[in-house]
Amino acid sequence: MNGLSNRKKSGNTVDVVWKLAAPIAAGLGLTIWDVRFVKEGAGWFLRIFIDKEGGVGIEDCEAMSRAINDPLDQLDPIEQSYCLEVSSPGMERELVREEHFRAFLGAKVRAKLFHPLEDGRRELTGTLRDFQEDTIILETDNGETISLAQKDASSVRLVEDDIVGGIAE
Repeated sequence: MNGLSNRKKSGNTVDVVWKLAAPIAAGLGLTIWDVRFVKEGAGWFLRIFIDKEGGVGIEDCEAMSRAINDPLDQLDPIEQSYCLEVSSPGMERELVREEHFRAFLGAKVRAKLFHPLEDGRRELTGTLRDFQEDTIILETDNGETISLAQKDASSVRLVEDDIVGGIAE
């Protein structure tokens, strides 16, 4: 056994797939940004987001998909059928892990909140100033500093100044 045995024995699907995918990605000059196993409609999707210095191209996604396909089949960590998707996290990537927040300190981000602030705002845009103990510190464009627990944000994404809603101006 290779230490990454069936998910029932060694933890959840995402952790098992991450441990399998990370060295494969490294061998291709890539890093793993995130792994998600989600149900959408009637289908299950295993999504592996890859990254590298200078950006990810379709060739990188194809290479990672081909390289991980057989090891995933051999390991068989997922009981049900699923669709494997390998992609870039994109320009407006979602920040979900501590290392994501640390890597993008000083960047412009948009945080969407589960519940509105006292003033009714459910979305904040500003500069990511700090990330400490699962707390996000943002400085809004008007200079206001806001601290919010990561668990209170439904998403935190990078904001590209030249892109509005994913469409270049």
